[in-house]
Amino acid sequence: MREKDTTSPTVMVIFGITGDLSRKKLLPALFDLEAAGLLPGKLRIIGFSRREWSSIEFISYVRGVLAARERQYHGELVEKFLKKFVYCQGLFADAHAYRRLGELIISIEKGAFKQCANKLYYLAVPPHFYEGIFRELALSGLTIPCGGDEGWARILVEKPFGNDVKTAKKLDELLGLLFKEEQIFRIDHYLAKEALQNLLAFRFSNALFEPVWNYKHIDKVFITLSETDTVGTRGEFYDSVGALKDVGQNHLLQMLGLIAMEPPKDVSGYAIRKERVQVLRALHGGVNPLAQYVMRGQYEGYKNEKGVDLKSTTETFFSVKAFVRNRRFRGVPFILTSGKALGEAKTEIVVCFKPPHHCSCRAKQIRCMHENTLTFRIQPNEGIDLRFWIKKPGFSNDLEEKHLSFSYAGSAEATRLPDAYERLLADALAGDQMLFTSTEEVQAAWRFIMPILKAWQNEPLVVYKKGTKGPVFEK
Repeated sequence: MREKDTTSPTVMVIFGITGDLSRKKLLPALFDLEAAGLLPGKLRIIGFSRREWSSIEFISYVRGVLAARERQYHGELVEKFLKKFVYCQGLFADAHAYRRLGELIISIEKGAFKQCANKLYYLAVPPHFYEGIFRELALSGLTIPCGGDEGWARILVEKPFGNDVKTAKKLDELLGLLFKEEQIFRIDHYLAKEALQNLLAFRFSNALFEPVWNYKHIDKVFITLSETDTVGTRGEFYDSVGALKDVGQNHLLQMLGLIAMEPPKDVSGYAIRKERVQVLRALHGGVNPLAQYVMRGQYEGYKNEKGVDLKSTTETFFSVKAFVRNRRFRGVPFILTSGKALGEAKTEIVVCFKPPHHCSCRAKQIRCMHENTLTFRIQPNEGIDLRFWIKKPGFSNDLEEKHLSFSYAGSAEATRLPDAYERLLADALAGDQMLFTSTEEVQAAWRFIMPILKAWQNEPLVVYKKGTKGPVFEK
């Protein structure tokens, strides 16, 4: 698919080209794809923004963004890449701007391409602009494919997709008027991280682990996303969302879907997304008593952050015990934890196996010490770690802990890991939806999260100090 699409003329429209996401992620990722030869040869990238820039000013802006990349690649490649960019000024709610955008696309097709082009629309804008952009795209006719074997149209949408089940469904219905499901690419960039993709390969390519991947052998699973940063300049936005909506409803549940899914029929995006959604639909949490299954916290000083309400009860930390109601994982708790201003920045999945029934060790040794654990390090230091136990050398029968570890950085074939956005953009151009969330996944995730959000307002909000591990379950 990629080989075919690198020869097909394509127009990519980035709404919000001057925003942080474009500057920090999209433009660098597109340039790295260009350097790797993974972009279509006939490509035009239209930047859409409200700024009244001339073409020279816009190209100067893009060149400035790529300045850091110029140290890695020769200047000729930068200049070649810059020729792919065109600017279209307009407001997201201005119908006239979409007409100008349409005229610009037609001029590119008739001029440089001499044929109808693929269209890829990227909404690199805050979520409150989604609905307006969807409507204007629908009214303008810009999302109508050329037809036949050429000229597909696709749309890329960032998370969060809605604020609850109701708003997510409303956006989906509106989006469904424009595109079919196979044209919609909802981004959760965590799914594109190399170490997380490797999780599926590890699970289903090694007969050593699949037979024990069930409740008979697995005791519990920890899925953790901890950050050392505070909310910083995102105070106003974060205070209206909270940690559970910000990363729990998407990143952590997607990781849970991968670790708990059944073997897919094949490696297609359709088959893998089908198995992920089955896990999310089977999720349930204990709500009575809620305190045994849910904990929420707020770091000390959060209320003094810029844009945060002085009486805020928004959580900056949460821990949720979830269960998958199926035969494979019945009774196994999945502990989802995330927080800001913590002592360590890491994302990992730790699978804890049950201790053996007959342990060759001294009775005085603590039972829980003999758990085998399998850790998937998503970031930083991407890799896999297996903890096991051996007899300590000498005359005693004491056990000692050892590790088998794999690190991407330390492997003999170590290369630069592609950024998540490089993979997402390449897959969107190729039409591969494996790393993108489906309508069913989004709705299933909200259905699990909403009862918790409604119920835990009556639970205490634990204040924790910055730089610590955050609150912990008492039970």
